[in-house]
Amino acid sequence: MILFDRIDLLQAHLQQAQTQQSIGFVPTMGALHEGHLALVKQSMKQNTITVCSIFVNQLQFNQAEDFTKYPRTLDQDITLLEKIGCHCLFIPTHSTVFPENYPLKTFDLGNVEHILEGFYRQGHFQGVCQVVKRLLDIVRPTNLYLGMKDFQQCIVIDKMMQLEGFNQFIKVHFCDTVRNEDGLALSSRNKRLSPQAISKALGLINNLKHAKSTILNNPTLVKLDSLQQASINSLINNGFESVDYFTFMNEQFEPIHSITDSFKQIIILAAATIEGVRLIDNIIIKSNEFK
Repeated sequence: MILFDRIDLLQAHLQQAQTQQSIGFVPTMGALHEGHLALVKQSMKQNTITVCSIFVNQLQFNQAEDFTKYPRTLDQDITLLEKIGCHCLFIPTHSTVFPENYPLKTFDLGNVEHILEGFYRQGHFQGVCQVVKRLLDIVRPTNLYLGMKDFQQCIVIDKMMQLEGFNQFIKVHFCDTVRNEDGLALSSRNKRLSPQAISKALGLINNLKHAKSTILNNPTLVKLDSLQQASINSLINNGFESVDYFTFMNEQFEPIHSITDSFKQIIILAAATIEGVRLIDNIIIKSNEFK
């Protein structure tokens, strides 16, 4: 694996191969786990060259404390990427990604920017778009790989790519959430949880699964408002300190309050805090799953 901390050297390396080879790109903020590695492995299967980036983007943190506490494990990350054979690792500094007087944009993301994660993390998605746009400009990949645990972020990035025209030459791949053997979605934030909290955190996916099962068992009669409140109560009663949302969205990422035959898919999303660590997860119901 070749490490780069300079844009010009990375681009020179990629341009040399770009005419005849495809480039896969996996942007990360480090503290890598099997979820990140699954994205890198998928890219390696589908591309000649795979670039992973590690950059903790301060612009997407709406709380300075969260940015400071974000785990940084670069030496361990390098070892993991080398072990699976990743081709290139880009580890820029803040001044490399956003040099002085770099023109930050405001992206017209629509309502998706202001609901759920956007509501609880003001400015977060603008920060995400700033860094992803910048990294795509630098790497110019053929394929981009994102994990669906951050479902709303996937929608936002896809929207930004359309606005900026990236979708004309970059294909984005949304990859399934990777979970531990008990079902907990892998997250860099899990490193901050005690073993007891890790066990209790399973309530997130368990309630999502229960909500999905309840809907599929009787879609026409299920009352989503009651199911929502019961799920929130269950999380609070089983160790979570607070629940920001437990909600149901259609394929246009609009909130729904009842089930109809017209849905192509229903996304159930949740965000809740345990031991001061905010976790998110989601589960999808596809139209062909309805009886």
